[in-house]
Amino acid sequence: MTTMTEASVREFKMPDVGEGLTEAEILKWYVQPGDSVTDGQVVCEVETAKAAVELPIPYDGVVRELRFPEGTTVDVGTPIIAVDVTGGAPAGEAAAPAGTAAAPEPAAEEKPAREGRKPVLVGYGVAETSTRRRPRKTATAPVEEPPHVPAPAEGDLNGHGGQTRPLAKPPVRKLAKDLGVDLATVTPSGPDGIITREDVHAAVTVPSAPEAPAAVAAPAPVVTYDSGRETRVPVKGVRKATAQAVAGSAFTAPHVTEFVTVDVTRTMRLVEELKQDKDLQGLRVNPLLLIAKALLVAVKRNPDVNASWDEANQEIVRKHYVNLGIAAATPRGLIVPNIKDAHEKTLPQLAEALGELVATAREGRTSPAAMQGGTITITNVGVFGVDTGTPILNPGESAILAVGAIKLQPWVHKGKVKPRQVTTLALSFDHRLVDGELGSKVLADVAAVLERPKRLITWA
Repeated sequence: MTTMTEASVREFKMPDVGEGLTEAEILKWYVQPGDSVTDGQVVCEVETAKAAVELPIPYDGVVRELRFPEGTTVDVGTPIIAVDVTGGAPAGEAAAPAGTAAAPEPAAEEKPAREGRKPVLVGYGVAETSTRRRPRKTATAPVEEPPHVPAPAEGDLNGHGGQTRPLAKPPVRKLAKDLGVDLATVTPSGPDGIITREDVHAAVTVPSAPEAPAAVAAPAPVVTYDSGRETRVPVKGVRKATAQAVAGSAFTAPHVTEFVTVDVTRTMRLVEELKQDKDLQGLRVNPLLLIAKALLVAVKRNPDVNASWDEANQEIVRKHYVNLGIAAATPRGLIVPNIKDAHEKTLPQLAEALGELVATAREGRTSPAAMQGGTITITNVGVFGVDTGTPILNPGESAILAVGAIKLQPWVHKGKVKPRQVTTLALSFDHRLVDGELGSKVLADVAAVLERPKRLITWA
């Protein structure tokens, strides 16, 4: 990797944007070498195991080098961009000769925070007090470069001096290894010269030049792969985190699920009335709003359900607040952002919070903080036409409510069979914390409010 030796060059490292995450994938660069940047300017977008996050740079200067191309997964703490904070020489200047020791970074303090500056993300930014940097390791002896090796071409982002290493993601490298393909012989078709899976598959079908006889007499096995019959997708980012979370939850907390089918005709009528309410104009008013309010009422009446299990201390932690999680399906996978202190919100405030939560999730801009600290969750599988399900608990929570599709069905109402709006609710709970009686009371209270939503006035 090219080493910047000028004292004016600052390296911006991949921050921990999710409180304890170890890596992030660079989705998009918004700057290129030679561009000027200012303190607080967003330079790239990265995806962590929790969300996509935009990263602002914490100083002014001129971009000297992008250390990694888009699509690369980078460990937290690794420099990803170099910036000349004096605005000096443009990108593309010759780097320091290979083999020379890197000059230690100056121990100067970071640039003071500006007045009115927005708060920085977790894990990086300008410190308010002086900080001490760890000195870089210096080489014990100069490293000799092979003679007559061409320097990397301008715009090469793989960070290697001398002979260029083929650019490919780790899953593609593994595929090439499994298929016996030398990446150095593959013609890349991806952006910035990145080798794709299709390039590797194409290389398998191209006959290679004859090689010297192998030391063993038996011929090497022929590896074949039909890329048209299956597609392999690397497990990373949000989907990887979700898989780990649900697997851990399913095999740690003993799940119990109870069901109730309820007539929600009156709730659906109330939804239509609320849409005309001047206090709710412009807000998201739908059945989920009243279902969320019904669950909050049930938690208020049965507070022991709002708790978590502390395995390390062998304690039950009862929460006196409700951070209401709403499961949301996004192109990157399932996420569960939550509405902080939902128990304190009025119906208009809850409607506003739900609208913001859904819009942010659809845009892929949900912050890691919005997905932390949830206490109880709602998952609305009814939007997919599903009657109900047996949801898995969000890790650290004791209950999750699944809402099925609301359908017109024959129902006995006031002694006569009539068409009514009916849905099925399912409540999964951690049986270490919630016994059958408590779980049944919570589910029954939610159903009672939805059947006769006027109870919101007296129970809330």
